[in-house]
Amino acid sequence: MDRNIAVDVVVACLREAIEQSGNPPPAQIDEETVIVGKDAVLDSMGVVSLIVDIEQRLEMDHNVTVTLANDKAMSQRSSPFRTVGVLADHIGAVIKEGLAA
Repeated sequence: MDRNIAVDVVVACLREAIEQSGNPPPAQIDEETVIVGKDAVLDSMGVVSLIVDIEQRLEMDHNVTVTLANDKAMSQRSSPFRTVGVLADHIGAVIKEGLAA
């Protein structure tokens, strides 16, 4: 999957998650937008919903089935969900590693 497509999917899902949270959206959502950690735009439940939404959108719109919150992702020293860009890279890596169904 093209990285730009992955970024677009993450950004679109993140916009929806922020709207649903009722929090004011940041001025700009881009690859540097923090999802997990200090200055995160979502709480932990919002992140869980975001991951599920991304997985569903990838499957419905791009016919790609992935599990983003797998054992490998959860055991990494740095979260693969830190920023939009890092998450897009994680999506690409999961697909490349053949963890996609």
